[in-house]
Amino acid sequence: MPTTTRRRVLQTAGLGGAMALAGCTVGSLTTEDVQTSPLALQTEEELDEAKPVDVDRIAADPRDIPAPITRSSPATVEVELETREVVAEVEPGVTFTYMTFDGQVPGPLVRTRVGDTVDLTIRNPEDSSMVHNVDFHAARGPGGGAEATNVAPGEEAHLRFKVTYPGAFIYHCAVANVDYHISSGMFGLILVEPEEGLPPVDHEFYLGQHELYTNGTTGQKGHHEFDFERMAMEDPTYVLMNGEKYAITPDNYAEMNVRTGETARIFYGVGGPNLFSSFHPIGSVWDEVWEQGALASEPMRYVQTTPVLPGSACVATMSFPVPGDFKLVDHALSRVARKGALAVVSAEGPENPDIFDPME
Repeated sequence: MPTTTRRRVLQTAGLGGAMALAGCTVGSLTTEDVQTSPLALQTEEELDEAKPVDVDRIAADPRDIPAPITRSSPATVEVELETREVVAEVEPGVTFTYMTFDGQVPGPLVRTRVGDTVDLTIRNPEDSSMVHNVDFHAARGPGGGAEATNVAPGEEAHLRFKVTYPGAFIYHCAVANVDYHISSGMFGLILVEPEEGLPPVDHEFYLGQHELYTNGTTGQKGHHEFDFERMAMEDPTYVLMNGEKYAITPDNYAEMNVRTGETARIFYGVGGPNLFSSFHPIGSVWDEVWEQGALASEPMRYVQTTPVLPGSACVATMSFPVPGDFKLVDHALSRVARKGALAVVSAEGPENPDIFDPME
């Protein structure tokens, strides 16, 4: 067993703060605890220095969603996607070369209604190193459009398809080594509203979860390269919401903000490529959940934790009768405390002791 260094002790002890952030607690860690922990059994490769970043932020803004559809007849929805390979920070001091749609993770949310025609243009810049494409789970046709949208560097392709069934559906790159491309960030959601539309809410937010497999350990400074062997073992370095560790939280991008008494709808996609999410709101429940994003079905009510499979999605609503930070997590909690799977909705407003009284 490799010798436990002071640096590793401090790295492991620092996990206590992340666990507390998730609404849990851990006891104090001793050197003996660390030596017998799984983290101590990992050997750290020497990594290259962190690379200069191409973008300051890889995390998609969870508020950046097209407005609900109010029209009563089908239309043609023009969609443009650019496949971008960019260096960005997973967390401070840790860089990785992501593959993305439009330079963000997850890719842009595409909003349609049943009967619409999607008119897609996909472009791959000349400075890309790989061929890319896109497979829409909302499209009926070979490969969900993947075969028709293969684009080498410097090329563009076009595809038209009609959306004929409602729901929230994943789209993703589907070239050879599809798991590598999805893990590196190439997935997003296409929403197909039912003809009657969706019930009104005060806020809508968009999140996506995926795993990142690298040749480094979680939090190790430097530039992380993709690790195919680690992916084959389904042992991720990070499990991320919106592409960065703890991206959508008060300490990072504090963008999911509501008032007490308001409601929010969450569009949540899991790119994977391997792990399913046990999606749970700490301090609340999902008031409604359309599992698998199946908007043609009746929602489940007052659900504590809903499974979201890799390559699938859910649509969930929540309400905020009291103020505070409501943590959205994968309830496989080691992924929260140690690998980054956390987002936070912050509610401001008056206390409501009839509902919740901390007795301070």
